[in-house]
Amino acid sequence: MKKFVLSAVFVVASVAFINAQEANSIRLSFVAEPQLSWLKPDIDGVESRGSKGGYNFGVVLDRFFAENYAFSTGLTINTTGGKLRYTTPDDLPEGEVLPDGAPQGDKEYKLRYIEIPLGLKLRSNDFRRSNFYGRFGLTPQINIEARDGEDNTISDEVNLFDLGYHLGAGIEYSIGGTNALMFGLVYHNGFSDITDEPGYDDKTVLNRLVFEIGFIF
Repeated sequence: MKKFVLSAVFVVASVAFINAQEANSIRLSFVAEPQLSWLKPDIDGVESRGSKGGYNFGVVLDRFFAENYAFSTGLTINTTGGKLRYTTPDDLPEGEVLPDGAPQGDKEYKLRYIEIPLGLKLRSNDFRRSNFYGRFGLTPQINIEARDGEDNTISDEVNLFDLGYHLGAGIEYSIGGTNALMFGLVYHNGFSDITDEPGYDDKTVLNRLVFEIGFIF
């Protein structure tokens, strides 16, 4: 895990160094993003039990390859999760039993990931110190912590890697020079199964609605 984090930091730093002579085409942003997240299973016997509040923070790098178009990446820490309800013995028809070790009843997932978004960012022309932007792309992330509602470690019940896509829009407001404030709304939809629970051959994806707040340097 430490090697992965160091490698990710090295990649981001290398991009910035190689393009240092084109400083105006690179922008760094610090983001602090409150969010709502929920888990979405795809089989009977497992159901979503509502959303969970969380947050995401870190650094985003935009590398502009044209005036209003940029490749966007970064490195953030994503604190997220959700709640599921699994079938209990009382829910089963008479004579049926749950597999050994299968979870039962309500279960909360408190998850933390290292997220490295990869996507494109499109900006409008400036008007009255502001511009609109839209962005979309992939959201790969690596799980670094998994706990249940009682704060017990459940790392063996959560898959290491998660992949999804993101789609969002917002506004940037200049506060002088190259500095600006950023406000947006981004939807993240998972592709891959995040849980690895015994007794269930399901696919549970992680979805998030992120309120993007950032400071552009």
